[in-house]
Amino acid sequence: MTKHSASGDQAHAPSRQPFATLAGFGAIALWSSLALLTTLTGRIPPFQLAAMTFLVGSLVGLSSWLVRPQAIKSLIQPLPVWLVGVGGLYGYHALYFAALQLAPPAEAGLVNYLWPLLIVIGSGLLPGQSLRLSSIIGGLLGFAGVAVLIFARDGVSIDPQALPGYLCALAAAVAWAAYSLLSSRFGDVPTDAVTGFCFVTALLAALSHLLFETTVWPQHISEWLAIIGLGVGPVGAAFYLWDYGMKAGDIRAIGFASYATPVMSTLLLVLAGKAELGWILALSCGLIAGGAMLARLSKQG
Repeated sequence: MTKHSASGDQAHAPSRQPFATLAGFGAIALWSSLALLTTLTGRIPPFQLAAMTFLVGSLVGLSSWLVRPQAIKSLIQPLPVWLVGVGGLYGYHALYFAALQLAPPAEAGLVNYLWPLLIVIGSGLLPGQSLRLSSIIGGLLGFAGVAVLIFARDGVSIDPQALPGYLCALAAAVAWAAYSLLSSRFGDVPTDAVTGFCFVTALLAALSHLLFETTVWPQHISEWLAIIGLGVGPVGAAFYLWDYGMKAGDIRAIGFASYATPVMSTLLLVLAGKAELGWILALSCGLIAGGAMLARLSKQG
C-alpha cells in the first residue's frame, strides 16, 4: 500500500501494471466468497452486518500500520477524495441494501450488475483511451452471461411496483462504477487511505442500523467467524486490492473480469451444497468468456 502519483503511474506502468491488474483480479476472487460467507452469518440485518464487517476491514488496513506508523499521514486528503472514497463505499452499499428492500433480490442483483459494463465503457472514455464497438458488444455479452445465471438460479419477473428498487439498484451500479473510475484519476492518493474510508463507512452503517434496524447479535461461533471472514476478505482486503488495481492496472481488463464474480460465487455455493446448476453455469461462463475474448481482441487490434 504505497503512495504513487499519476505521473509515476505513467512512467512505471509497463513494469507495474501486470501486478496491479492481478491485484484487481484478487479483489474479484475475494468478492466471489461474499454470498457464501453471508449465508453463514445468520440473521444479522444488512446495515449492522456492513458496520461490523467494515470495522474489521478498517482493522485490516490498520494492522499494516503497526510497522509503518507513517502511513497515518495517508488520511490527510482533500475533501473531494474523502467524498469519493466514503461516497463510493457507503453510497454503493446503502443504495444496494435499499434496492434489496424495495425490489426482488434477483432483479435488483441483475440491475446492479450493470457496473462492470459501466466501468468498461467509462474506461474507454478516459484520457488516452478509446472506446470501440467490439468492447461494448463484449461487455453486453458478459452482462448476458450474468443475466442467464441469475434468471436460472433465482427466477426473474419484472414487477412495476418495484421500480424504486430497480432505480436504487441502477444508482448503486452507477455509484460503484463512478467510484472505481474516479479512483483511477486519484493516482496520487495512497491505498492506505482506504483504511479511513472503511472506518467512516462503518460509522455511517452503524448510524443507519440504529435508525432503521433492530440489532441481532450472532448466535454461534461459526457466525462470528463468518463475519470476521467477510471483514478480512471481501469487505476488507478486496477494497485495498481494488483501489490499487484501479489506479495502476488495466481498468478495462479488470472490468471484464468482474463478470466472473457471480459465476465464481455460484460455483462456491454449488460446491458448498447450497445451489445446483449444470449447463446453465457452463452457458454463463461461455458468454462471459466470449465477451472478454472479444474485448481483448479489439484492444489488440
